Amino acid sequence: MSRKLKNRMFLVFCWSSLGFSAFVLLLLISTIIWNGFQSVSLEFITQPAARFGAEGGVLYQIFGSLLLVVTAAVLAFPLALGTAIYKSEYLKNKRIQRLSDILIYGLNGIPSVMFGIFGLILFVNVLNTGISWFVGSIILGIMILPTLVLTAYQSINSIPQHYRESGLALGMNKWQVNTQVLIPMGIHGALTGLLLGLARAIGETAPIMFIATAFSGAGIPGSLLEPVATLPTHILALAQQATDSAALQNAWGASLVLIALVGMFSVSALYFRIRYKTSVIR
Repeated sequence: MSRKLKNRMFLVFCWSSLGFSAFVLLLLISTIIWNGFQSVSLEFITQPAARFGAEGGVLYQIFGSLLLVVTAAVLAFPLALGTAIYKSEYLKNKRIQRLSDILIYGLNGIPSVMFGIFGLILFVNVLNTGISWFVGSIILGIMILPTLVLTAYQSINSIPQHYRESGLALGMNKWQVNTQVLIPMGIHGALTGLLLGLARAIGETAPIMFIATAFSGAGIPGSLLEPVATLPTHILALAQQATDSAALQNAWGASLVLIALVGMFSVSALYFRIRYKTSVIR
């Protein structure tokens, strides 16, 4: 078999895989939009759930989901940015650099349910915190930390060396170069990773199902150690009532709201990515 024929076959395979993946994605999204559009309205978004979610809306579920991921971002982003700067600017030992890469990629490959089990054992059973939205935010922050570190590191490490040298030549110390040169220039890439991490975190059920959320009855928490309602667990609870047509219809509506939030984070990440590339070209 000639090399040209092999290349054509490989190209056909790649395009076929891309087309099949796009078809499945469009089929899934169109199904959710078609079934969920009938339920989504202003009242659905602004009213709390009633009758275990079969009636009412998803106000508290939206609030709980956003509270978890925003707190996770506040906790994880500074740590990820500091780790990225340390890896890029201070960690020069190649063996330790490779070891840190293995640990970060390994953490990124752990199934999300394992984070939930870890949180259940450490916080709920050992530290006796109970079901707490703040614990759930900590676990989600740990889960998205590798994505944040990798994107921030790639963004900072790709900054040309002459920017660092110019800062030092102007009399800046290492701290000033990091805070006044590297972070402002690399923040767009770090924010892109943050938004992608949040898009993943907001749709997770397993890491928070037993440590942070309540399937019904939860409203706005009054302290750090109270549960919240979230969209993924709400959809799971409604899906278990599939024989109830009203509950199933609300599940489709909640799924559409969740997809809209994930899309919002993903589109924002794309915007920051394009803006970052444009600023670099200029």
